[in-house]
Amino acid sequence: VPVLLFVAAPYIRRYVAGGRCKSTARLEGKVVIITGANTGIGKETARDLAQRGKCSARVIIACRDIAKAEAAASEIRAETGNQQVIVKKLDLADTKSIREFAETFLAEEKELHILINNAGVMLCPYSKTADGFEMHLGVNHLGHFLLTFLLLERLKQCAPARIVNVSSLAHHGGRIRFHDLHGEKCYNRGLAYCHSKLANVLFTRELARRLQGKGTKVTANALHPGSVYSELVRHSFVMTWLWKIFSFFLKTPCEGAQTSIYCAVAEELDSVTGQYFSDCQPAYVSPRGRDDETAKKLWSVSCELLGIQWD
Repeated sequence: VPVLLFVAAPYIRRYVAGGRCKSTARLEGKVVIITGANTGIGKETARDLAQRGKCSARVIIACRDIAKAEAAASEIRAETGNQQVIVKKLDLADTKSIREFAETFLAEEKELHILINNAGVMLCPYSKTADGFEMHLGVNHLGHFLLTFLLLERLKQCAPARIVNVSSLAHHGGRIRFHDLHGEKCYNRGLAYCHSKLANVLFTRELARRLQGKGTKVTANALHPGSVYSELVRHSFVMTWLWKIFSFFLKTPCEGAQTSIYCAVAEELDSVTGQYFSDCQPAYVSPRGRDDETAKKLWSVSCELLGIQWD
């Protein structure tokens, strides 16, 4: 058995790694925002996009932890030679921070071509954001919903542009529980994560429908990065322990970033919108993730919670 495992190991790793983005698209003159890019797949996405072309993209790492973000940006600048990798403060658990980030960005940057809503929390003990939203829903969905709303006009002005939402296979286990969105009646942190990832898929679907209807040339797609060995499971001792034991069967952050990169740059996706990808190819969406009525209602409720009008 050990001999068989040794022989099979390269093939197992190749299978686990999944699809790779083969696009050689260059991003000269482009401006990119990636949330949560101080670690994991966000950092690897930033690293890849930062080196596409001699005069590479301006990559903005939007993070809550400035010290970690600066360390990541410094590493990427040194490795790629791209000095336009910069850090901006963004706490998705606080709408005030989101609005401040957007206001500063719009004042300082005249263009935006790619917005990658990558940041996320997973398996948090019950807690609420600064605005009273359940943490998974607040950070993973509502925070990115508001950020996209605030930056959308700039994306439209710079079209063709892309919005990439990092969701998860976990959306298959999610439900939008309108009667208890914030988990005050019943809370399970695993299911809360699934619910928020379903919200990402439904948001992408409804956003794409609205953008396409107005002929904006701004696309919106969602993706599952795969099971990645990263810090995302840090809130669960058991999951952290299992992740270490089975790390051989998990994607590296670089491998996990491939579908995010693919959705951001692949030429064949220029006019593709409202889709869900995994391993750099279209993937199956759960029936709940294809429910247009739920998507429309979630949009309306999200606007109400955030105090915005988004027609």
